[in-house]
Amino acid sequence: MNKSELVESLAESKSLTYKKSEEIVNIIFDSMTDTLVEGGRIEIRGFGSFVVKDYKAYMGRNPKTGEVIEVKPKKLPFFKVGKELRERVDS
Repeated sequence: MNKSELVESLAESKSLTYKKSEEIVNIIFDSMTDTLVEGGRIEIRGFGSFVVKDYKAYMGRNPKTGEVIEVKPKKLPFFKVGKELRERVDS
């Protein structure tokens, strides 16, 4: 499912216009993004949690040339699946 399918599903299930549904989905995604940017954690019971992981700088290799390059430190979002979702998918 992609974002537009999520918007359509919300519009159909709650009898909302497409534009109103899109606005709701955008507000949710923007709020989640802002929380992660601020270093916060998002936990949705039964679904999973989102956190930001810090990765340190390291020396890597360019696979094409074999040249040693420095990879800068970075922060990436990480999703950990919740127990209930994992069990529902597994069954």
